[in-house]
Amino acid sequence: MTDATVQVVYSRPKALTDTPTTYCPGCTHGVAHRLIAEVLDEMGIVGKTIGVAPVGCSVFAYNFFECDFVEAAHGRAPAMATGIKRVLPDRIVFTYQGDGDLASIGMAEIMHASARGENITVIFINNAIYGMTGGQMAPTTLPGQKTTSSPLGRDVEQAGFPVRMAEVLATMEGTGYSVRRSLHDPKNVRLAKKAIRTAFEVQKRGLGFSIVELLSTCPTNWGMTPVEALKWVEEHMLPVFPLGDYKVSPAVAEIKI
Repeated sequence: MTDATVQVVYSRPKALTDTPTTYCPGCTHGVAHRLIAEVLDEMGIVGKTIGVAPVGCSVFAYNFFECDFVEAAHGRAPAMATGIKRVLPDRIVFTYQGDGDLASIGMAEIMHASARGENITVIFINNAIYGMTGGQMAPTTLPGQKTTSSPLGRDVEQAGFPVRMAEVLATMEGTGYSVRRSLHDPKNVRLAKKAIRTAFEVQKRGLGFSIVELLSTCPTNWGMTPVEALKWVEEHMLPVFPLGDYKVSPAVAEIKI
Protein backbone atom coordinates (compact mmCIF):
# COMPACT_ATOMS: atom_id res chain seq x y z
CA MET A 1 0.00 0.00 0.00
CA THR A 2 1.40 3.40 -0.98
CA ASP A 3 0.78 6.72 0.72
CA ALA A 4 -1.46 7.71 -2.18
CA THR A 5 -3.91 4.94 -1.29
CA VAL A 6 -4.11 5.77 2.42
CA GLN A 7 -7.13 7.76 3.50
CA VAL A 8 -7.23 9.13 7.05
CA VAL A 9 -10.82 8.92 8.30
CA TYR A 10 -10.17 10.04 11.85
CA SER A 11 -7.36 11.33 14.04
CA ARG A 12 -7.10 12.25 17.68
CA PRO A 13 -8.17 15.85 18.32
CA LYS A 14 -5.23 18.10 19.13
CA ALA A 15 -7.09 19.23 22.25
CA LEU A 16 -6.72 15.70 23.67
CA THR A 17 -3.45 14.47 25.13
CA ASP A 18 -1.89 11.20 24.01
CA THR A 19 -2.80 9.55 27.32
CA PRO A 20 -4.35 6.10 27.86
CA THR A 21 -7.83 6.42 29.32
CA THR A 22 -8.47 5.56 32.95
CA TYR A 23 -12.22 5.20 32.46
CA CYS A 24 -13.87 1.80 32.72
CA PRO A 25 -14.51 -0.16 29.51
CA GLY A 26 -17.73 1.04 27.92
CA CYS A 27 -17.90 4.28 29.90
CA THR A 28 -18.96 7.15 27.64
CA HIS A 29 -16.95 9.79 29.50
CA GLY A 30 -14.34 9.21 26.82
CA VAL A 31 -16.86 9.98 24.08
CA ALA A 32 -17.80 13.22 25.83
CA HIS A 33 -14.11 14.16 26.12
CA ARG A 34 -13.61 13.57 22.40
CA LEU A 35 -16.59 15.72 21.45
CA ILE A 36 -15.43 18.61 23.64
CA ALA A 37 -11.91 18.35 22.23
CA GLU A 38 -13.18 18.34 18.64
CA VAL A 39 -15.22 21.48 19.34
CA LEU A 40 -12.25 23.24 20.95
CA ASP A 41 -10.14 22.38 17.91
CA GLU A 42 -12.76 23.50 15.42
CA MET A 43 -13.32 26.81 17.22
CA GLY A 44 -9.58 27.41 17.59
CA ILE A 45 -9.91 28.18 21.30
CA VAL A 46 -7.74 25.53 22.98
CA GLY A 47 -5.15 28.09 24.05
CA LYS A 48 -7.69 30.35 25.73
CA THR A 49 -9.87 27.65 27.36
CA ILE A 50 -9.87 26.74 31.06
CA GLY A 51 -11.68 23.64 32.28
CA VAL A 52 -12.87 23.00 35.82
CA ALA A 53 -13.47 19.48 37.10
CA PRO A 54 -14.61 18.56 40.62
CA VAL A 55 -14.48 15.32 42.60
CA GLY A 56 -15.87 12.29 40.77
CA CYS A 57 -14.95 10.33 37.66
CA SER A 58 -14.20 13.67 36.01
CA VAL A 59 -11.53 14.61 38.55
CA PHE A 60 -8.63 13.48 36.35
CA ALA A 61 -9.87 15.29 33.24
CA TYR A 62 -6.73 17.45 33.31
CA ASN A 63 -4.81 14.34 32.17
CA PHE A 64 -6.78 14.19 28.94
CA PHE A 65 -7.14 17.79 27.73
CA GLU A 66 -4.41 20.02 26.33
CA CYS A 67 -6.09 23.17 27.62
CA ASP A 68 -5.55 24.60 31.10
CA PHE A 69 -7.45 22.75 33.80
CA VAL A 70 -8.09 23.15 37.52
CA GLU A 71 -9.67 20.91 40.14
CA ALA A 72 -12.51 22.05 42.37
CA ALA A 73 -13.92 20.68 45.59
CA HIS A 74 -16.90 18.37 45.27
CA GLY A 75 -19.80 20.30 43.78
CA ARG A 76 -17.95 23.59 43.65
CA ALA A 77 -16.93 23.73 40.00
CA PRO A 78 -19.51 26.42 39.07
CA ALA A 79 -18.23 28.66 41.88
CA MET A 80 -14.61 28.24 40.78
CA ALA A 81 -15.58 28.76 37.14
CA THR A 82 -17.41 31.93 38.13
CA GLY A 83 -14.30 33.33 39.78
CA ILE A 84 -12.05 32.43 36.86
CA LYS A 85 -14.41 33.91 34.27
CA ARG A 86 -14.85 37.16 36.19
CA VAL A 87 -11.11 37.61 36.63
CA LEU A 88 -10.32 36.49 33.07
CA PRO A 89 -13.42 37.40 31.03
CA ASP A 90 -11.61 36.86 27.73
CA ARG A 91 -11.11 33.14 28.48
CA ILE A 92 -13.53 30.34 27.63
CA VAL A 93 -14.39 28.59 30.90
CA PHE A 94 -16.26 25.32 31.22
CA THR A 95 -17.09 22.87 33.97
CA TYR A 96 -17.23 19.11 33.47
CA GLN A 97 -19.45 17.55 36.14
CA GLY A 98 -21.25 14.32 37.02
CA ASP A 99 -24.77 13.97 38.35
CA GLY A 100 -23.89 13.16 41.95
CA ASP A 101 -21.66 16.22 41.96
CA LEU A 102 -23.84 18.74 40.14
CA ALA A 103 -27.32 17.70 41.26
CA SER A 104 -26.53 16.80 44.88
CA ILE A 105 -23.70 18.43 46.81
CA GLY A 106 -23.34 21.05 44.08
CA MET A 107 -27.02 21.86 43.57
CA ALA A 108 -26.80 25.29 45.21
CA GLU A 109 -23.70 26.18 43.19
CA ILE A 110 -25.23 25.34 39.82
CA MET A 111 -28.56 27.01 40.60
CA HIS A 112 -27.01 30.29 41.66
CA ALA A 113 -24.51 30.33 38.79
CA SER A 114 -27.48 29.97 36.47
CA ALA A 115 -29.55 32.57 38.33
CA ARG A 116 -26.71 35.06 38.03
CA GLY A 117 -26.38 34.34 34.33
CA GLU A 118 -22.69 33.55 34.66
CA ASN A 119 -21.19 33.39 31.18
CA ILE A 120 -19.79 29.87 31.59
CA THR A 121 -20.46 26.55 29.89
CA VAL A 122 -21.43 23.43 31.83
CA ILE A 123 -21.05 19.89 30.48
CA PHE A 124 -23.19 17.69 32.71
CA ILE A 125 -22.69 13.90 32.57
CA ASN A 126 -25.80 12.07 33.79
CA ASN A 127 -25.32 8.33 34.33
CA ALA A 128 -27.95 8.06 37.08
CA ILE A 129 -25.49 6.93 39.74
CA TYR A 130 -22.44 7.90 41.78
CA GLY A 131 -19.61 6.47 39.68
CA MET A 132 -16.30 6.99 41.45
CA THR A 133 -17.43 6.58 45.05
CA GLY A 134 -19.01 3.15 44.80
CA GLY A 135 -22.24 3.17 42.82
CA GLN A 136 -24.56 4.79 45.36
CA MET A 137 -27.95 6.29 44.55
CA ALA A 138 -27.73 9.77 43.01
CA PRO A 139 -30.38 12.48 42.62
CA THR A 140 -30.82 11.22 39.06
CA THR A 141 -31.20 7.52 39.91
CA LEU A 142 -34.32 6.09 38.28
CA PRO A 143 -37.32 4.82 40.30
CA GLY A 144 -36.70 1.18 41.10
CA GLN A 145 -33.05 1.33 40.01
CA LYS A 146 -30.78 -0.75 42.21
CA THR A 147 -27.60 0.82 43.57
CA THR A 148 -25.25 0.01 46.43
CA SER A 149 -27.26 2.32 48.70
CA SER A 150 -30.64 1.24 47.31
CA PRO A 151 -30.19 -2.51 46.85
CA LEU A 152 -33.94 -3.06 46.57
CA GLY A 153 -34.33 -0.24 44.06
CA ARG A 154 -34.99 3.46 44.50
CA ASP A 155 -38.17 3.90 46.54
CA VAL A 156 -39.73 7.23 45.55
CA GLU A 157 -41.75 7.34 48.76
CA GLN A 158 -38.53 7.48 50.75
CA ALA A 159 -36.01 9.01 48.33
CA GLY A 160 -38.21 11.06 46.03
CA PHE A 161 -38.11 11.23 42.27
CA PRO A 162 -35.17 11.82 39.90
CA VAL A 163 -34.13 15.45 39.42
CA ARG A 164 -34.30 16.64 35.81
CA MET A 165 -31.60 19.30 35.71
CA ALA A 166 -31.98 20.47 32.11
CA GLU A 167 -35.61 21.29 32.80
CA VAL A 168 -34.90 22.88 36.19
CA LEU A 169 -32.14 25.16 34.88
CA ALA A 170 -34.28 26.14 31.90
CA THR A 171 -36.58 27.99 34.30
CA MET A 172 -33.78 30.34 35.41
CA GLU A 173 -33.71 33.77 33.75
CA GLY A 174 -29.91 33.76 33.56
CA THR A 175 -29.85 30.59 31.47
CA GLY A 176 -29.45 31.18 27.74
CA TYR A 177 -29.17 27.56 26.64
CA SER A 178 -30.24 24.33 28.38
CA VAL A 179 -30.51 21.07 26.47
CA ARG A 180 -30.29 17.32 26.99
CA ARG A 181 -28.59 14.93 24.61
CA SER A 182 -27.36 11.33 24.82
CA LEU A 183 -24.24 9.32 23.98
CA HIS A 184 -25.84 5.92 23.40
CA ASP A 185 -25.62 5.70 19.60
CA PRO A 186 -23.88 7.43 16.66
CA LYS A 187 -26.82 9.65 15.71
CA ASN A 188 -27.18 11.02 19.21
CA VAL A 189 -23.43 11.44 19.58
CA ARG A 190 -23.47 13.72 16.53
CA LEU A 191 -26.37 15.71 17.99
CA ALA A 192 -24.48 15.96 21.29
CA LYS A 193 -21.47 17.47 19.53
CA LYS A 194 -23.65 20.09 17.87
CA ALA A 195 -25.12 21.01 21.26
CA ILE A 196 -21.66 21.28 22.82
CA ARG A 197 -20.52 23.55 19.99
CA THR A 198 -23.61 25.72 20.47
CA ALA A 199 -22.98 25.96 24.22
CA PHE A 200 -19.43 27.19 23.67
CA GLU A 201 -20.66 29.65 21.05
CA VAL A 202 -23.16 30.98 23.61
CA GLN A 203 -20.30 31.78 25.95
CA LYS A 204 -18.08 33.19 23.21
CA ARG A 205 -20.86 35.63 22.28
CA GLY A 206 -21.62 36.56 25.89
CA LEU A 207 -25.17 35.22 25.88
CA GLY A 208 -25.23 33.88 29.43
CA PHE A 209 -25.19 30.55 31.20
CA SER A 210 -25.27 27.39 29.08
CA ILE A 211 -25.58 23.73 30.00
CA VAL A 212 -25.51 20.54 27.97
CA GLU A 213 -26.73 17.48 29.86
CA LEU A 214 -25.43 14.22 28.37
CA LEU A 215 -26.97 10.85 29.21
CA SER A 216 -24.04 8.52 29.76
CA THR A 217 -23.31 4.92 30.72
CA CYS A 218 -21.73 3.38 33.80
CA PRO A 219 -21.41 -0.34 32.96
CA THR A 220 -19.29 -1.13 36.03
CA ASN A 221 -21.71 0.21 38.62
CA TRP A 222 -24.77 -0.81 36.66
CA GLY A 223 -23.42 -4.38 36.52
CA MET A 224 -23.75 -4.60 32.73
CA THR A 225 -21.66 -5.12 29.66
CA PRO A 226 -20.92 -2.01 27.59
CA VAL A 227 -23.46 -3.08 24.95
CA GLU A 228 -26.12 -3.75 27.57
CA ALA A 229 -25.44 -0.36 29.14
CA LEU A 230 -26.00 1.47 25.85
CA LYS A 231 -29.30 -0.34 25.42
CA TRP A 232 -30.27 0.47 29.03
CA VAL A 233 -29.83 4.17 28.33
CA GLU A 234 -32.17 3.91 25.35
CA GLU A 235 -34.80 1.76 27.03
CA HIS A 236 -34.79 3.11 30.59
CA MET A 237 -33.15 6.54 30.77
CA LEU A 238 -34.75 8.20 27.76
CA PRO A 239 -38.32 7.78 29.08
CA VAL A 240 -37.31 9.44 32.38
CA PHE A 241 -34.93 12.02 30.87
CA PRO A 242 -36.40 13.00 27.48
CA LEU A 243 -33.96 14.46 25.00
CA GLY A 244 -34.60 17.96 23.76
CA ASP A 245 -34.02 21.70 23.93
CA TYR A 246 -35.42 23.04 27.18
CA LYS A 247 -34.34 26.64 26.76
CA VAL A 248 -32.91 28.36 23.72
CA SER A 249 -33.04 32.13 24.11
CA PRO A 250 -33.87 34.18 21.00
CA ALA A 251 -30.25 35.32 20.68
CA VAL A 252 -29.00 31.74 20.94
CA ALA A 253 -31.52 30.58 18.35
CA GLU A 254 -29.76 32.81 15.81
CA ILE A 255 -26.51 30.84 16.16
CA LYS A 256 -25.93 28.67 13.11
CA ILE A 257 -23.73 25.60 13.58
